[in-house]
Amino acid sequence: MEEQAEELKELMKDTETVGKSTVSPSVARPENKSHNTRIIAITSGKGGVGKTNIAVNMSIAYAQLGKKVILIDGDLGMANVNVLLNVVPKYNLMHVINGKKTMKEIILDTEFGIKFIAGANGFSKIANLTVDELDDFAAQFSQLGSADIIIIDTGAGIADNVQRFVASADEVFVVTTPEPTAITDAYGMIKVITTEVVDRPIDLKLIVNRVHSADEGKRISERIINIAAQFLNHKVEYLGCVYEDQTVSTSVIRQKPFIVVNPTSKPAVCLKHIVGKIEKTEPETNEGVSSFLKKFIGRKGK
Repeated sequence: MEEQAEELKELMKDTETVGKSTVSPSVARPENKSHNTRIIAITSGKGGVGKTNIAVNMSIAYAQLGKKVILIDGDLGMANVNVLLNVVPKYNLMHVINGKKTMKEIILDTEFGIKFIAGANGFSKIANLTVDELDDFAAQFSQLGSADIIIIDTGAGIADNVQRFVASADEVFVVTTPEPTAITDAYGMIKVITTEVVDRPIDLKLIVNRVHSADEGKRISERIINIAAQFLNHKVEYLGCVYEDQTVSTSVIRQKPFIVVNPTSKPAVCLKHIVGKIEKTEPETNEGVSSFLKKFIGRKGK
């Protein structure tokens, strides 16, 4: 317990430093640099690893740094971001695709400082739109370019819609846990992404959720990273770990993100540290929402 306490103290120090240095808009986004929205896809090899919880709370951690954040529920089969945010969306992206609503009409403001867009089954059908329909949707989608960060909570596994989101994002964060099946599936996901899904350099990062110590997270990450380097010849970066903690299950029951329920809890401190680490880096590609949409449409389904 003392070791964990020391680890968390160090994480909190780093988090506080990052928070002080990044809240200022002039630091977060220099005026002399063109604004390109950073688009992050959060995915996993299997369900049940806490991927959606990571996506929701990471979005809020970014908002707490003064960022304009849009969270998109891309888990089209088992959408549950709205449950964690305790909101009931009336409209989703399909209403925009079908021309029934504008993007402004479907975006929900939340009490947590982030905006939320509900996904929809059939979103991948935008590739089948007519030229005029596609132009209209692209014009609507481009409105998201005012955001600093777009985080997409994808489905788990390698379904076509997951592959589309992964192939189109600037960065992909793979979430796993210490469970052997989760570790195996995380590596499997990385293998599919690097050998079948993306035909360009892709920024892959790893988050180990539900750990009992920092050493456990590091040990698991090194195993996956080393195997990926050896057999896939691909570099995967370790972002950090998130502790197993009762706060998470309590927050799910209350339908309020754990970073809000208990900002000083172990998972909250860990996630703030991870966001601070991300903020110190630039993605390998950062071309904004128009590039994302072009890649999404150009992605051939299986």
